[in-house]
Amino acid sequence: MSMNRIVVLMLLVFIVEGSIMPWLIPAEFSDRIIPHFIYVFVMYAALYGNRHVAMFLGAGFGLLQDIVYYGHLIGPHAFLMGVIGYFAGVLFTNRQATLMMAIAIMGIGYIAYDSMLFAIYQLFKLSTADYAWALLHHILPSLFLQLGFMLLLYVPLRKMFQSIQRKPLEADED
Repeated sequence: MSMNRIVVLMLLVFIVEGSIMPWLIPAEFSDRIIPHFIYVFVMYAALYGNRHVAMFLGAGFGLLQDIVYYGHLIGPHAFLMGVIGYFAGVLFTNRQATLMMAIAIMGIGYIAYDSMLFAIYQLFKLSTADYAWALLHHILPSLFLQLGFMLLLYVPLRKMFQSIQRKPLEADED
């Protein structure tokens, strides 16, 4: 699968995450669970693809999230998603991530992503909540949604990003 198709797929997931997911999340959790399915794609690009691709996908779609969903500040989602995708790719440059490693890296990365986002919002006085409250009421419930989505699409996304990574190597061998 080419990178163009992955970007189109990510755009479709971006639209679903903002239009259909709020209807599927129960009303009592609608203010607590925030779907970030694009983050899952960025992490798959980092773990099974190329760290530079993960950084650019994270920065591009993070900026799209900043503009469309979170108009308070332009840039924190783009910066954090790009940086976390890049560093996850750096950690696994020469290693293949197993399912358990992928779950751990995506979970730790998501907690870091939301925690740093919370710190940025605290810095600019956009949030008045305590970190412990935000961790229990927003970050951890959203983490379970992201991990469930990650497990649902583990095999197809892993194969997509691995096939993109192998194409330039096969072209060099010819």
